[in-house]
Amino acid sequence: MSGTPSPTTSEPAGTPDAPEPGFRHELYPYRGDAQFLSGTQGFIREALEAGEAVVVAVPAEKASLLREEFPDESAVTFVETSTVGASPGRLVAAWTAWMSERGEGGRPVRGIGETAWRQARSAAHLSELRYHEWLLNRAFARSQAWSMLCPYDAADEDQSALDSVSRCHPLIHQDGRSMNNEGYLGAEEYVFDALGDPCDPHQELTYTSGDLSAIRSKVSQCATDAGVPDDRLPKLAVAVTEIATNSIRHGGGQGTLRTWAEPATFLCEFRDGGYISDVMAGRTRPKADQLGGRGLWLAHQLCDLVEIRSTPDQGTTIRLHMDIPQ
Repeated sequence: MSGTPSPTTSEPAGTPDAPEPGFRHELYPYRGDAQFLSGTQGFIREALEAGEAVVVAVPAEKASLLREEFPDESAVTFVETSTVGASPGRLVAAWTAWMSERGEGGRPVRGIGETAWRQARSAAHLSELRYHEWLLNRAFARSQAWSMLCPYDAADEDQSALDSVSRCHPLIHQDGRSMNNEGYLGAEEYVFDALGDPCDPHQELTYTSGDLSAIRSKVSQCATDAGVPDDRLPKLAVAVTEIATNSIRHGGGQGTLRTWAEPATFLCEFRDGGYISDVMAGRTRPKADQLGGRGLWLAHQLCDLVEIRSTPDQGTTIRLHMDIPQ
């Protein structure tokens, strides 16, 4: 892909660019701890020299390396990403909270966020992680004081994977400089991975107003048969109720439910004729006095993964994933 440099490229693609106002989102491909430290240390030192705060959200072993380099630096905050859980749909709200807390009084903030790409549990999870990276550009487009460096371990030399991640970042960080990424999709574009067909055998139910009880019963029985633990069934029931209610209310009054199991995952899918125009729906924390608009947010908090596909011509498909212990 044009404009996507490999970490081993001797001459970086593109040209350095002067900083522009607004959110700066940079991909930093690296190999090994030494390169990780070189790029992230430089990023942090630039922030400290400019009087900026830094939020670091990286795997524990990488955090330990950086803590050794900045042991007593109060402007650098390390956050525990495991508290967010595995669902990528929770990350925008988490970053909003982390960076807002450190940016009190309008103080500029830099973030270092390394997504756990290699810990992705499935192709669907990996796809949603990429979508999250792209959504950051939309979520923080008007945030004048924020910038984020996204380290990416390219040690496996999978150029296609690096290309896919790169398309979600407007900038590439290399050799201590930021360069425009010609392969960036743009803040208004995103091409989703197609949803695969349900595994057989799968169950199907057409629903309409008044069928919420039948939907909950169907999902509960199928989830139990698939091996979802009993203590997770109430969470699934709440998420299912919220999505089904929204589907009936905004999707033409009816829809189709499908349930099935894949290795280590139970899925239930809602399909209807409605359209969700807001790409951030469900990913930002509802305000305390907000009326409605909590269904997708609750689904992201209660389920292990939520996939949303919605277009004006094909309607909306929402898939809820619940992990099955092995």
